[in-house]
Amino acid sequence: MPNYANVSGVPLSIAVFLATDNYDHEEGVISVTTLIKPIRQVILANRVGIEEAAVDLVNMTSSRMGAAIHDGIERAWLNNYKQALKNINLPDKIIERVLVNPTPGQLFEGCIPVYLERRSKKQVGKYLISGKFDFVGEGRLEDFKSTSVFSAMHDHNDEKYILQGSIYRWLNEDIITQDNMAIQFIFTDWSAARARTEANYPSQRIQEKVFPLKSITETHNYIVTKLGKLDFYWEKKEEELPECTDEELWRSAPVFKYYKNPEKTARSTKNFDTKHDAMLKFIEDGSIGLVKEVPGQVTACKYCSAFSICTQKDKLIAMGDLVL
Repeated sequence: MPNYANVSGVPLSIAVFLATDNYDHEEGVISVTTLIKPIRQVILANRVGIEEAAVDLVNMTSSRMGAAIHDGIERAWLNNYKQALKNINLPDKIIERVLVNPTPGQLFEGCIPVYLERRSKKQVGKYLISGKFDFVGEGRLEDFKSTSVFSAMHDHNDEKYILQGSIYRWLNEDIITQDNMAIQFIFTDWSAARARTEANYPSQRIQEKVFPLKSITETHNYIVTKLGKLDFYWEKKEEELPECTDEELWRSAPVFKYYKNPEKTARSTKNFDTKHDAMLKFIEDGSIGLVKEVPGQVTACKYCSAFSICTQKDKLIAMGDLVL
């Protein structure tokens, strides 16, 4: 069972909401979300003591908001989809073709099948793999992500989205038939003002992004390899576990800071994305300044369930790469 601590003093009226976990946890299975996590995180998370694993309730806010959105979308499709489709002026002849969570026997030529929150399982050796997707419409998988604009714009999780979607297709070959999936981003901090003035900012609060899925064979091979690595490292000491990669750590790109006066480095004259551009400025100013490379910052550790006992995190903090 989840373990929470109300360290931040969340009022009881909201604390009950934050402490309610509706996720259908299963014993003896490996979830799709576990399969796409770093080896180090999966193994260390299972070694964290009960007291260390206690989560401050306030840190569950984003997760519970996301779950509430998922629940709302599912209820709307299950209980009100016909009226909702009428409300957005879809023709009756289209609405009549929509089938929600149909059995194989209910399908007919020209129908539009829609599946929601279906849990599927497959055995791989001694492991039972389990996953529940968000939405499948006409053979295309869709996943709903309520997230910050920053997270979506910086592509930190793109590979995870592809892996997760590919495993869902591997679990549901009968209904996920398209080679692409879509993430439906619902931005929690979207700004209309920034959308009007910033070129790369999302133009609206809900944005679709399409990703290619891996083949069934490639996905199966990934799963077998990942399970093999978990077996190999499961009993290893913490210092023997592979460290999380820069990609897994969500490390940002390095910044090259140029100081026109090398004696005054409290604040850079200008920052550059590449060393080449910084050096051009250095030469332009007579080659008397200074260029410093500042390594990219990592952020994934802040959300890791193994944070309390991970020594890689300690090293990153000591190097200044992880700022809490």
